[in-house]
Amino acid sequence: MVETHTTPAFATIGSNATSLWGLSVEERVRRIAIAAKLAPRQDQAAPVVLANAAYAFDPAWFRHVAAQTGLVLTVGGVPVLAHARDGAEADAIQAAIEGEQPLANAGTLHVLAYEDGPTIENKALRKRETPFVMPLRANTVRAIERASYFGAYKGVTDILTKYLWPEWALVLTRICAKLGLTPNMVTTIGAVLCVLATWCFAEGRYWLGMLLGLGFMVLDTVDGKLARCTITSSAWGNVFDHGMDLVHPPFWWWFWATGLVHWNLGYDDTTFWWVQGVIQLGYWVQRLIEGVFMRQNGMMHIHVWRRFDSRFRLITARRNPNMVILFVSMLFARPDLGLIVVAWWTAISCLVHAIRLVQAWLFRSRGGTIVSWLSDEGAAAR
Repeated sequence: MVETHTTPAFATIGSNATSLWGLSVEERVRRIAIAAKLAPRQDQAAPVVLANAAYAFDPAWFRHVAAQTGLVLTVGGVPVLAHARDGAEADAIQAAIEGEQPLANAGTLHVLAYEDGPTIENKALRKRETPFVMPLRANTVRAIERASYFGAYKGVTDILTKYLWPEWALVLTRICAKLGLTPNMVTTIGAVLCVLATWCFAEGRYWLGMLLGLGFMVLDTVDGKLARCTITSSAWGNVFDHGMDLVHPPFWWWFWATGLVHWNLGYDDTTFWWVQGVIQLGYWVQRLIEGVFMRQNGMMHIHVWRRFDSRFRLITARRNPNMVILFVSMLFARPDLGLIVVAWWTAISCLVHAIRLVQAWLFRSRGGTIVSWLSDEGAAAR
């Protein structure tokens, strides 16, 4: 088995009336294949990636098989995904799929049994994992949707996104898919809630603003998961979603401060500017540090370098952890003190990131190689 140098075509073998995330098997495979830059099969003798319509699988498996000539992924011996190098191999694999039986003669094909727990690399998180493969039937749809949803979940994120609302977002993702909403529609709804929350903060309506902000923050998870689960990610959608994520937090903290006058808790000029200076500058410096780390370390996120970095990501001074601080301050009717705590936590978080960046420089200068603790190499180093 070697990496392919010829882009294969794709084809779905068999039929299946069961849909997943509102998509037929054929449409789901087509979207996965198109995203991997494969075209529908035309030449019966050319290399082709064959997908078994009786199974649902994580898109990562399709990309992996497409990159490896002669690779066959099986469940119970039956091919689920296979990269046939020519028409003869394709015919043998198709016969096994249609007969729901193992390959009669694998020959030089490399058979990878899913039951053995094979792993492939998650390039985003720099770790190895075993993505899902499951028979697609009416009674397995919810389990498959759950597997595909959590397979699209980032392992390293903030404490709210990781622990509080995955289940809420799963329900909303299912509803959006059933209603036929696109990820960009969900992002647009979230953007409206974000703007309304900003207005509420400026007016000192903090509880209503936090409620609207909560809706926005959950939808901020839903749009990305919907895109991945329905294979509808787009360059514009990515810019729209991440642009909103990047731009809005400084406005929230600014208007939270100006809204304090409605509670007779407004800061004096000196306090206002040092709080805003620390929060606004700290926010962008921290983002800059993260970007520099990625550029210097093969686009690997700083939060997956060591276990400490992943744990600190749970609480670092980003929007969601900051909102937890402000929520607690509102329980005591002191939104002014809450924002001061956010300023201090931003400064501390920025300092931690700066220290980690310097430590990475020193580590590389001594001949070390920066790898994620989640990867095989990182695990071996621990």
